[in-house]
Amino acid sequence: MLNQYETVFICTPVLSEPQVKEAVKKFRTIITELGGDMIHEENWGMKKLAYPIQKKSTGFYHLFEFIADPSVIAKVETEFRRDEKIIRFMTVKLDKYAIVYSTKRKRLQKEKLK
Repeated sequence: MLNQYETVFICTPVLSEPQVKEAVKKFRTIITELGGDMIHEENWGMKKLAYPIQKKSTGFYHLFEFIADPSVIAKVETEFRRDEKIIRFMTVKLDKYAIVYSTKRKRLQKEKLK
């Protein structure tokens, strides 16, 4: 059974822009190789953290929205833990209301860009 998930992760601020893109590409590839289907991706850029993490007060935020088997999540989260470029991550299974909200939010973003 496939579920829809949303993962937000924070890359350490000491990375250059190409290094951040490389890390994002790595996790996108891991998800797709494990059978996940990417729905949406957002780069939120560098933001201030609510509290210091590993003595850092900012980080590069990135969001993935994807469909995958539940077994994929454990493998992806293991990779997040192993990568020293990632300082925090959180994966959430979206329920039907969150999926509707996410679809509506993406549609409004597209309309704003027009």
